[in-house]
Amino acid sequence: MAALGSGLLAACQKPSGTEVPVRIGFSAWPGWIPWQVTEEKGLFTAAGVPVTLQWFDGYLDSINALNAGQLDCNSQTLADTISSIAGGADLQVVLTNDNSTGNDQIIVAPGIKSVADLKGRKVAAEEGTVDHYLLLLGLKKAGLSSSDITFVPLETGAAAAAFVAGQVDAVGVFAPFTTQALKREGSTTLFSSKDFPGAISDHLVCRTEFVAKNPEKIQKVVDAWFATLATIKAEPGPTLAILAKRAGVSEADYKAYDAGTTILTLEQNREAFKPGNTMASLPFAADQISLFLQEVGLAKTPPKLDGLLESRFVDATP
Repeated sequence: MAALGSGLLAACQKPSGTEVPVRIGFSAWPGWIPWQVTEEKGLFTAAGVPVTLQWFDGYLDSINALNAGQLDCNSQTLADTISSIAGGADLQVVLTNDNSTGNDQIIVAPGIKSVADLKGRKVAAEEGTVDHYLLLLGLKKAGLSSSDITFVPLETGAAAAAFVAGQVDAVGVFAPFTTQALKREGSTTLFSSKDFPGAISDHLVCRTEFVAKNPEKIQKVVDAWFATLATIKAEPGPTLAILAKRAGVSEADYKAYDAGTTILTLEQNREAFKPGNTMASLPFAADQISLFLQEVGLAKTPPKLDGLLESRFVDATP
């Protein structure tokens, strides 16, 4: 995989008049990179909302920026959002971009054939983020815990590089960093988000105060997202070029990520916000993730989930 650029890159749409733009963060995940299409195809403007779209090389940096009030909204997972809420953040999920169905992976060195083989090994991932969560899920399913491995906390890109260099025995990474990690000779995927359906969902998450003060802007941003999905479907060639360039990978590699990311339609979004008894239901998933994060120590206090899931915008999208 081609190396992503360093630092924070900002791409701005010019605000109309004196209207303050919505500050939206996104990073290298196939379910979020379509925001680049939204911008380049002028779909924020078409929806009537000024947006400053900010790219983060480090996913955790984007979460920290939202929590610090440097962003109004960010592209992040449900698990990471609940972790932030446990730490005192006041956030709302206004849109589901996708479910990870294989693009989050635990990749291992030659000779590691089972989760049990991870015992005593060095495993790298970005601490507190979704691939750390996936690792803990896999360990728990196999009857192990974090104390059975030597956890090496590294930013996702650095974790992939450390694995390729042979500095760790396994790594938890998401696409497109999976491509990089699998360049280590003999490496294989031990398990992935495909083995834990619904456990990793990806969203547009906004500060609750901003949503309360700017519901019309949030509605237009959500509308622009679904216009983006329609544009990608109608113009697969030109939009694939935009997606691959933003990800820093070849078009062939980007197409391969499609199988591991299930983008939700508008109707699937509406269904996801409804109560249910499987991880396909966001209220159910939020409760399960909250309990799990407390159990493994990623949430020090019970997260307050009231008001977290705000379905009115997908419900109102035409």
